[in-house]
Amino acid sequence: MPSLAWVPTDPYLDRSRLRRFAEAHGHRDFASLHRWSVEDLDGFWRAVDRDLQLVWRKPYERVFDSARGIPWTTWWLGGRMNFVESVLRHDPARTAIIFEGEEGITQRLTYGELGTAVRRCAAGLRALGVKPGDRVGIFLPLTPECAIATLAVAAIGAIYTPIFSGYASDAIAGRLRDCDASVLITADGFRRRGQVMPMKETADAAVDAAPSVRTVIVVPRLGRDIRLRDREVTWDFVMAQGADEPFADTSPEDPYMLIYTSGTTGRPKGAVHVHGGFPVKAAQDLAHVFDLQSGDLLWWFTDIGWMMGPWLIAGGLINGATILLYDGAPDFPDAGRVWSIVERHRVTHLGISPTAIRGLMRSGDEPARRHDRSSLFVLGSTGEPWNPEPWWWYYGVVGDKRAPLINYSGGTECSGGILGCTTWTPIEPTAFAGPVPGIAADVADAQGHSVRGALGELVIRKPWPGMTRGFWRDPEKYLATYWKRFPDTWVHGDWARIDGDGFWYIEGRSDDTLKVAGKRVGPAEVESAATAHAAVLEAAAIGVPHEIKGEAIVVFAVLRSGYAGTAQLAREISEGVAERLGRPLRPEAVRFVTDLPKTRNAKVLRRVIRGAYLGLVDLGDLSSLENPAAVNAIQLLRRDA
Repeated sequence: MPSLAWVPTDPYLDRSRLRRFAEAHGHRDFASLHRWSVEDLDGFWRAVDRDLQLVWRKPYERVFDSARGIPWTTWWLGGRMNFVESVLRHDPARTAIIFEGEEGITQRLTYGELGTAVRRCAAGLRALGVKPGDRVGIFLPLTPECAIATLAVAAIGAIYTPIFSGYASDAIAGRLRDCDASVLITADGFRRRGQVMPMKETADAAVDAAPSVRTVIVVPRLGRDIRLRDREVTWDFVMAQGADEPFADTSPEDPYMLIYTSGTTGRPKGAVHVHGGFPVKAAQDLAHVFDLQSGDLLWWFTDIGWMMGPWLIAGGLINGATILLYDGAPDFPDAGRVWSIVERHRVTHLGISPTAIRGLMRSGDEPARRHDRSSLFVLGSTGEPWNPEPWWWYYGVVGDKRAPLINYSGGTECSGGILGCTTWTPIEPTAFAGPVPGIAADVADAQGHSVRGALGELVIRKPWPGMTRGFWRDPEKYLATYWKRFPDTWVHGDWARIDGDGFWYIEGRSDDTLKVAGKRVGPAEVESAATAHAAVLEAAAIGVPHEIKGEAIVVFAVLRSGYAGTAQLAREISEGVAERLGRPLRPEAVRFVTDLPKTRNAKVLRRVIRGAYLGLVDLGDLSSLENPAAVNAIQLLRRDA
């Protein structure tokens, strides 16, 4: 048996929503529940609907239909629902949203106040001519207005496109053009590490390059003195147009969100999500994986442009929880900011990426320990594979080895998790307990057959409500990306393995795979071996051409304070990798950098690192890159320089 880090205690078992749900349907353990969830799709998803208490204007007749093929499965046939009504059904006196700005301002909205604001915003949008099916870009920091806008757009049957608050104008314009957006909602700016980020000026440049946009709505986040141009109105103007009561009578298959993925090659893909898909999956995962219940306070450190932003808003509010929104940096004015927010607002469910944890670790334990973290009931993470040391720091220092660390992995096109842990099942460091209920996940070899104890492709063998309804105006790209490899099987693009005890691991993106002298290895495995050295805070592993081995490994290492990047240290790190993984996988080189190129949602861009190091001219789509200087530094280390 593995050395388990956490085993459910009686308080967690007694409270577990998933356990109650399973036992109510005759399942005494998680394995039995999961089998039911993927073998009886009709029965399971009917039960999920009842458990979430979704609001239906007209009940559905059938749960799903795959007559057009599994990739085009439709759900909740014959039903009518607008998911916003499931959000606003809760006690109007209960707190729905808590907002904290980087400068320290706070704001609270009850469910009643949120409902009033959504209806006023919906009336204002209708007054501006927004109709069902119209696309509305939302380029805002994560504020109450951002949540209100997403719900109001969906309430009137329009479709919103969430856009990262840190994007440059070209990236914004490209998304607005691609979906022919008619409206853009933006802000005068926000603060990042104390500096004003002038969103309005960025939005101006984007709109100038997006001729479909006829109206711009400006939220006065900072109260800056800005000039409104033609076709621009203020948020207050929109909110003063009335208070429409009726929401659009939408189908569960009507689109409500068009969210663009930001890969490192090619143009971004617009994933289409529907009322009966993404919100249902988000709410189910929060209920069954994270045990989120009414009265809990959920804070996921995110941005509206990362799927976890819409996931937080829709899923958290459907469950009747309080969601916390924050629009600043995790380490400003100091490394204790995250933990001070946890203490101040009594956060019960905290989600933060492994990369952010590695950054906060640089300041040691004291910033976390000086704040009261006793309210934390669940720790969450997603975005990339864990290395052992930051996993243990998050679990041991932040959670005091008391709160379970729910590892969670899926994707934008999935509407949430493929793999996860639960508060009902034991937890192994850096691992997943298994597939999320309702997801028929598997690990497949090169022929598509199930494999255990070896690295393989992470796949899904049956449909689920949250799967994207395709890429915007590009159905063939959707099929080619996920469905062409194996018949009726979603190939996600991650390497995964299942160990002898049934725990699952993700080893990185399959297109980032390293193959050295015929041996295939995921970058996460190499990076964990590198970060096992006391000097290494974080690492990224790439493959470079090698005339004998085919490919050789190069590790880019960010060092802890107090260490110097010497040739001797590089040899020690390289030898450490060889000792843990075998001599054939000894890195060709260890290069020291002060930062790794990352997206705003903290994913390390390994393909960009590889391209920069090899001197490639085209590094692909860099619109989500947060720190361009990191790429420039790697270009100076070019392999052939």
